[in-house]
Amino acid sequence: MGLIERHIAGPVRTALQDTPAVLINGPRQSGKTTLVRQLAGEMRYYTLDNPTTLSAAQSDPVGFVNTLDRAVFDEIQRAPQLMLALKMSIDEDRRPGRFLLTGSANILALPQMADSLAGRMETHALLPLSQAELQSRANDFLHHAQVQDWPAQQARSDVLQMALAGGYPEMRARPTLARRQAWARAYIAHLVERDVQDIAHIDQLAQMPTLLAVLATQCAQLLNYTQLGAQLGLNGKTADRYIGILERLFLVARLPAWSRNENSRLIKTPKLHFLDAGLQATLTRLTPDMLITHRERWGATLETWVYAELRKALALSDESWYLSYYRDKDQVEVDFVLENSQRQLIGIEVKAAATVQAQDFKGLRKLKAQTGTDFLTGIVLYDGAHAVPFGEGLWAVPLSAL
Repeated sequence: MGLIERHIAGPVRTALQDTPAVLINGPRQSGKTTLVRQLAGEMRYYTLDNPTTLSAAQSDPVGFVNTLDRAVFDEIQRAPQLMLALKMSIDEDRRPGRFLLTGSANILALPQMADSLAGRMETHALLPLSQAELQSRANDFLHHAQVQDWPAQQARSDVLQMALAGGYPEMRARPTLARRQAWARAYIAHLVERDVQDIAHIDQLAQMPTLLAVLATQCAQLLNYTQLGAQLGLNGKTADRYIGILERLFLVARLPAWSRNENSRLIKTPKLHFLDAGLQATLTRLTPDMLITHRERWGATLETWVYAELRKALALSDESWYLSYYRDKDQVEVDFVLENSQRQLIGIEVKAAATVQAQDFKGLRKLKAQTGTDFLTGIVLYDGAHAVPFGEGLWAVPLSAL
């Protein structure tokens, strides 16, 4: 696989022109090191995966940073002590573009880390490769959704193969699905054995692989911490905390329920998604052959693939979007709700079939009725080739538009 242009590169370059420190945050093997080496220019490069560099940074972080004018720190989560030293250095010299950081754990989830560089650092997420990046085209899904200007026909894509291949560059470089899933299993084992302990010392580390496997089977479902913990011999609070650790490693994410306070009939429990459908499919041992007899397993993997693609699209937007799902106590549901700061909404329903019918818009119509003029558009993503209107603001759109 040749070098692929990452869409986040432009926003990072812009941030380096007016911000002292820029953090590129995302999972291991998502391409952060490759990207920062392209952006760093003459900046000195340090990886904290190097034991000698790590030891120097941990033993005297202030002295280490004070020797530097401009530098790249790769895998900053391995030496959180550096964050305070960077703050001190930036407070003495606030020139833009001094420090470019990468992190494979969401260190900003720790209050002391978030506060240390507040107002001094801009953060950008680099998730695994998006389909738009793989196809060397603009990630314009959100634009088309807002203006409701869909191409009449999209090139058909094999969404099953896309989802199973995942978005990690090393995983996609493997020639077969079996080899890709072997990479994914090794990747997950490495994270559990090493990175979990880097960010959180937990008592039952041996339970983490089982927890991940169980979460993969419950992907796109409502989270029940008590029930989940019971399957693993953990209490609900411990299960909640362990999921939080996996979130900080960018393996999974909780999708909150959409709500406006005045509507008391809405479900409030979050759903769970993986940030890469290829990892989720590996954990459930999903293959094209299996789908012949277990087609029901494809729905959850497809939905988590759409979730990840939406996350990548929203990360590029200048506008702030809140991603959630809609479900009420009558079990009427919309898979994804995108809400901007003006409280305008885009609803998205995911369907694995190649045809769409009027009843597939039931949840979107209910959401539209509840939100009135705030409702921008409702979309049913389906396995077809044509964008088709289904009434004012409602569209059936090919999955390949992602």
